[in-house]
Amino acid sequence: MLLFAQMNLRTSTETLARGITMMHDSQDFLQSRRTFLEKVGVGCGSLALAKLLGEQGVLGVASDSTNPLVSRNSHVPPKAKAVIWLFQTGSPSHVDTFDYKPMLHKRNGEKLAGADPKTGFFTTSGKCLKSPFAFKQHGESGAWVSEILPNIAQHSDDIAFIHSCYSQSNNHTPAMLEMNSGFIRQGFPSMGSWLTYGLGSENSNLPAYVVMHGTKPRGGDPIWSSGFLPSVHQATALDPRKPKPIANLERPKHLDDPSQRSLLDALRSANRNHAEQRPLDRDLAARLESFELAYRMQTAAPEVFDVNNEPEYVREAYGLNDKASKDYGKQCLTARRLIERGVRFVQIFAACPSTPGGGVGDVPWDGHNDINANHRACAASVDKPTGALLNDLKQRGLMDDVLVIWGGEFGRTSDSQGEKGRDHNPHAYTTWMTGGGIKGGVSYGATDEFGYKAVDRKVSVHDIHATVLHLMGLDHENLTYRFNGRDFRLTDVAGRVLTPILS
Repeated sequence: MLLFAQMNLRTSTETLARGITMMHDSQDFLQSRRTFLEKVGVGCGSLALAKLLGEQGVLGVASDSTNPLVSRNSHVPPKAKAVIWLFQTGSPSHVDTFDYKPMLHKRNGEKLAGADPKTGFFTTSGKCLKSPFAFKQHGESGAWVSEILPNIAQHSDDIAFIHSCYSQSNNHTPAMLEMNSGFIRQGFPSMGSWLTYGLGSENSNLPAYVVMHGTKPRGGDPIWSSGFLPSVHQATALDPRKPKPIANLERPKHLDDPSQRSLLDALRSANRNHAEQRPLDRDLAARLESFELAYRMQTAAPEVFDVNNEPEYVREAYGLNDKASKDYGKQCLTARRLIERGVRFVQIFAACPSTPGGGVGDVPWDGHNDINANHRACAASVDKPTGALLNDLKQRGLMDDVLVIWGGEFGRTSDSQGEKGRDHNPHAYTTWMTGGGIKGGVSYGATDEFGYKAVDRKVSVHDIHATVLHLMGLDHENLTYRFNGRDFRLTDVAGRVLTPILS
């Protein structure tokens, strides 16, 4: 049977090559080739055939049009091959985590000069609120880190802390949209979508862009949308806490593999005929690819999401045996497993089972009422798994190839909301990076002495995006997509690469 399949494939390959040569001078070449491919691909999965022929050099660049996620060359040699973005939904307070401000202690309860009641989403007191947490310097770099993040602190010499970040909105949803897409409005592609558009995929059996969440973050699916890019670049979003993280992936029990393959081939043929009559409908190709990917994932996905295959000491290191950290720990461990298998971009939205002090499931770090209670609980959820992830990447020799990003959508106020809480603050927050292409032990930029506003080497969201694209080998000014008569890019008309934090 195998020999028969090989003979058919060889015969189809030779026939295809001759047919393409004969048609090459025709004005209808592209249309004829599409029809010809459909005919020779009957019965063997046209996408898989086209990919194989492309690898053999028979189709050349024509394979790009067949598989929109084919791996592509970067603009420049990349320093990182994959990204893990640890998104801390709800926004940690920078002055209670990584941006130590002794002046807040000294002036606790006093009027904060320059405090603007419009900074936050609600009304703040205008009075300085000291951090309830002790800070300590770590490593040779002497980075200040809060006591609630001891495991992350151990990696201070590998981390570049960006202390001068700012954003445009003090509201969660538009701020998360901006952090992911560069715009505070819906409809624009997320960074993960731009990366898969620019680079394609390194794994044909798993999505190139995976989002993991607990409670779906505020703003929902538009946060990781492909926007006006072809829908094939949309993230695959899942909740790894569930027994079946990806719904409806299993093959129906009444179908065996050949029967399912036959049905998919028939569906593909019908959809291609439909698509030829609607050349402007870009989503049809994405739907075709999604069927094929789902078929391939039936084997690959259950294995990658089954963290029970990991040794007990690994599960323990990630905090899977602790109630507070097990959900986020499973996200981080799954992220490592995905990256190992060639997934290009993994984004984690923090899953924190306990959110006191003002936080709720979709924005856990939102410590409006009590920053002490809220941040202790959230830190207990994410600190151990984050430290374990960084250790794991190092031990497996992956750290040089994987860029890890940690941060939220904005910061929090230096003056109090009520007596013990902090409101939203778009004027200042900390984001840190480590791994592929990052210079460790660096502190970039600064806020004022109270941590209220970024004042030195201010960093916009576009700057962060430009830097990430650069590390992945993409020029943010040349990664464009034409839509509505304009060339759009992730960084819009701004953005600069943060070269001082690069190795």
